[in-house]
Amino acid sequence: MSQGTGDWRRLVDDVDAALIDDWQSGFPVRERPFETLGSELGVDADEALERVKRLYDEGIFRRFGPVLNPPVIGSSTLAALQVPEGRFDEVADVVNGYRQVNHNYARDHEWNMWFVVTAASKERRDAIVAEIESRTGLSVLVLPMLTDFYIDLEFPVVNSDRFARENLGATAVDATAISERAAVDLSPVERRLLLAVQDGFPLVATPYRELAAELDVPVADVLAAVERLRDRGCVKRVGCVVNHLATGFDANCMVVWDVPDDDLDERGVAVGRLPYVTLCYNRPRRPEHDWPYNLFTMVHGREQAAVDEKIDDLAADHLPSDHERLYSTATLKQTGARYERLVDADVSTAVDNT
Repeated sequence: MSQGTGDWRRLVDDVDAALIDDWQSGFPVRERPFETLGSELGVDADEALERVKRLYDEGIFRRFGPVLNPPVIGSSTLAALQVPEGRFDEVADVVNGYRQVNHNYARDHEWNMWFVVTAASKERRDAIVAEIESRTGLSVLVLPMLTDFYIDLEFPVVNSDRFARENLGATAVDATAISERAAVDLSPVERRLLLAVQDGFPLVATPYRELAAELDVPVADVLAAVERLRDRGCVKRVGCVVNHLATGFDANCMVVWDVPDDDLDERGVAVGRLPYVTLCYNRPRRPEHDWPYNLFTMVHGREQAAVDEKIDDLAADHLPSDHERLYSTATLKQTGARYERLVDADVSTAVDNT
């Protein structure tokens, strides 16, 4: 299947379409979840499970299970490098060698490599950034999230939309200040469970039972822990994580804005409500790196012209500020958040390729 084309549509029927668009969140937290899922889809439990497996194998689903929320669980930061063209592959290998780097993208900008570092503690996160600087000889632009206005990559894809949520209305926004340190206390079972599901749930009829066996706890404890983690914001959603690139949403632009500080919260909330804005958050300015931007937005689309049109609307109607458009040109790494361990001070080895 080729990415960014309509090839994937030939692989899905109406039941698949309902599964893809309606079950990106809300996956049942019960011992036999595929019975509930199958009932909603009009098929039996075995067929529901086989459809999830097939869509995963075909690359339409990137993961199956929980989407973790790194700023709540530990410490996370967006980071960027200015990599000379002749060193790009070499530096990408260094950055991607850290399991705590869960996203890495090439972007068409002088800061041309953008990645996310997630760790159990701020100290561990900062140590990884320092190692990357030391090993590459390049200065890292460190941009931790300060305020989350809106972050949600859940949107329908079985359609002909030119940009994400083209036919949807406004979204609910709640400006949330983000700490650079873990915001919640986790029980031993919760810590072990979060580590066990970093790569997703087991694709079996009874995933929670299998997790319970792995952790050597009753299945009721696992079900209760998943509910608690979701209610407390450690888990953002539970469901099928769609591969947006494979479904044609490959014209994705990160737009950075220089918004007056006094207007930031008001502008951030207003922009976060716009349905086509999939991400909206505040990160620090870095004048020492000639980086004046403090508001980040993302627009996902299938057509660059349509994405540019929506960004033009943003600039004209909502954000009359200097901005730059950073289109992603290549996905260098994309996984869920990965932790070595979940403790207050994570001092284990930085590079872990296992």
